[in-house]
Formats: sequence, structure tokens, C-alpha cells
Amino acid sequence: MSLTRLSIIIPLGPEEDQLAPLLADLAQLPAATEIILVACEGQEPEVGDKPVRWLRSEQGRALQQNVGAKAATGAFLWFLHADSRVTPEALAALERSLKVAPEALHYFHLKFKGDGPRAMGLNEAGAWFRSEILGVPFGDQGFCLGKDIFARIGGFNETAAFGEDHLLVWQARQAGVKLRCVGASLPTSARKYSIHGWGALTLKYQLLWLRQAAPELVKLLRLRLRLTGQRR
Repeated sequence: MSLTRLSIIIPLGPEEDQLAPLLADLAQLPAATEIILVACEGQEPEVGDKPVRWLRSEQGRALQQNVGAKAATGAFLWFLHADSRVTPEALAALERSLKVAPEALHYFHLKFKGDGPRAMGLNEAGAWFRSEILGVPFGDQGFCLGKDIFARIGGFNETAAFGEDHLLVWQARQAGVKLRCVGASLPTSARKYSIHGWGALTLKYQLLWLRQAAPELVKLLRLRLRLTGQRR
């Protein structure tokens, strides 16, 4: 699977200031790879020399990503956060993973950059357990999936107050879409943990995702029971 078939979608918050390093990383991609920046109204971040498509949207990560997905021309959508970094190893791993399992939702191991508290290693271990054992990766792990699959599972939930990435994973699982780790890491910023406090923010995120996961797990179990009953 050639990476030229990718559309990379990057939603930008109103005060985004970490985009330039990511665009520099993406310069190693083939020139035909589509990069879509979805910005809030009145926003004009510096993008350097890399050719990109600019789209405007009302603020909201779910809405911005859906706007980018709708406009994308690639067969596969890769959703990246602006504070992520992309290595050559990550690109090679994604290309291999898409070739092996084009019908899956692909994600990366989470790795935090050294701009946060020392305890971020615990968060990385927790993200590994949540993703690999519980089957619930988050959006900062770089979701990539076919555009047709994204449309089939309903896209990002624009009515959710939080966790639209988390809900997309449950939508995929409930639709029978397999999850697949590409086997490489995607570094992302840990600055917010320094700003808001490691313990407070870690606890907040754990409580929020568990509260949101409970009804989605019930839906998944009911679907599986229904399918099991239909096969008998």
C-alpha cells in the first residue's frame, strides 16, 4: 500500500503552536500524499514550505476531523494531533500494517516526549495496557483507517462533550472492524500534564474514559449476544 493513498487530517486548536515540527516530519512523505489542516475561523498558523490543503471549520475536534475526512481524496484517512511527531520508522510500520490489514483501524504505541513530568512512563504503560489488553486506543495514537470504513461507522461523534476518539473505537468494534497496532511509536507532547498536574490530569482522564466506556461495552456485548443467537 503506497502512502500516496493517505489523506492526513490534522485538526488545529485556536492556540496551536506545535504544528511546525510535525509538518517538517511529514516532509519525508511522497509529494502526492495529501495533508489537510482543519483550522478554526481566523486562524493562520505558519506551515512552512510543505504543500497542504487548508480547510475552515467551527471549533471542535470531532467536527474539524469530520470536515477533513469529508474533503479527503485519499483511500485511507490518518488522523494526527498537531503536537505529535512522525519518524521514518513509524511511516514504514504504517505502510506495512495497511498492506497486511487494509480493513482494520490502525493505531500506534503511545510515547510521550520529554516535555512533561517524570512519571509519564506510567502513562505510557497504562496506554499500552488499555490498547493491547482492553482494545481501547485513544486518538493521540494516530488512528488510520479506510475512508469507506470511517463513513460506515459514522465518523466522529460531534455531540459528545469529550472522548470522540474513544467513541470512534467503540463504533468500530461494534461494527466488527478489527483494531491493529502498527508496532511503532508515535511521540506526543506531555506539556498539559506539567501545566495541569500529573496526578490530577491522569485521574481525570481515567475516570472520564471509564465512565464513557461502560455503556459502549454494554452495547458491544448485546450485539455479540444477538449475533450468537442468530447463528444458532
